Amino acid sequence: MLGKTYLTKQASLLLEFARTTSDSDLSAKLISKAADLKSQADPLPDKDQGPKAPDVAPDARPDQQTGR
Repeated sequence: MLGKTYLTKQASLLLEFARTTSDSDLSAKLISKAADLKSQADPLPDKDQGPKAPDVAPDARPDQQTGR
């Protein structure tokens, strides 16, 4: 499943493209697609909950991970 951050970024890019085009039909389609992505992102939690790599210690400083 795609995360809220990704969907929001994609919607933002579509809106940016819609503002720069002179083709009103294309602009309308881009805005519509951005609205679809926004509606998909809204019910998702604010922070993406993707899996973490097994070798990442969330609270350790870099020098603690290598033992230096």
